[in-house]
Amino acid sequence: MLELARLSHVYGDHAAIAELSFTVDAGELACIVGPSGCGKSTLLRAIAGLLPPTSGSVLLHGSPVRGVPDDLAVVFQDYSRSLYPWLTVQSNVEFPLRGRVGRTERHDRARFALAQVGLAGAAHKHPQQLSGGMQQRVALARALAYRPALLLLDEPFASVDAQTRFELEDLLLRVHAEQGTTMLLVTHDIDESVYLGDRVLVLSASPARVLADLPVDLPRHRDQITTRESETFVELRSEVARLLRGVPVPVAT
Repeated sequence: MLELARLSHVYGDHAAIAELSFTVDAGELACIVGPSGCGKSTLLRAIAGLLPPTSGSVLLHGSPVRGVPDDLAVVFQDYSRSLYPWLTVQSNVEFPLRGRVGRTERHDRARFALAQVGLAGAAHKHPQQLSGGMQQRVALARALAYRPALLLLDEPFASVDAQTRFELEDLLLRVHAEQGTTMLLVTHDIDESVYLGDRVLVLSASPARVLADLPVDLPRHRDQITTRESETFVELRSEVARLLRGVPVPVAT
């Protein structure tokens, strides 16, 4: 579904990303992890068509991305700034659908998406009446109601507490299993990348390059306790950590 070919972007004399190449198949949940400031957000903006790359290309469904694709949605880290405080939760979720679908379908899609994220009873509240975790659920519901072919998530759970983060991670896995939406999630959290991903793409320090593309050999159904305690999870987490820290991976004897 998504193909990046030697993608690079330079700000003045600073190279943020350098010749990044990878693909994401339809229905995958791929995670990108890298050190702070390595260019992860620049990468997402280029994929979303918000930032023309200096060189290289982004292909979605085999066609070059020039401008924001119609079938793409983004969930940002800062939920408090991505929701309109003067609109109700229902209206926030419906907002991107205005002018795209009729009023009845817009309403039905929003109600269904809110039910998916456990907020069916909050439709008529305003964002400031909700907790941070609930606001991020609204942001996710808005993206789901849009029904994108590709959903980009830019460190979507970084601004919530640990318990809420676990709940939102499990919510994302459940939605992915139910809808099969292709997702590309950027995070700085190694554990989160392994827990959520079908694959983990490990980036270098800026300018970002792909250090490794690691398949996650864990069952699709995951649990915050048993999955994280499993030998496979611990080994893969350690491999990602070593790559990020530049520590050689031990060779089996």
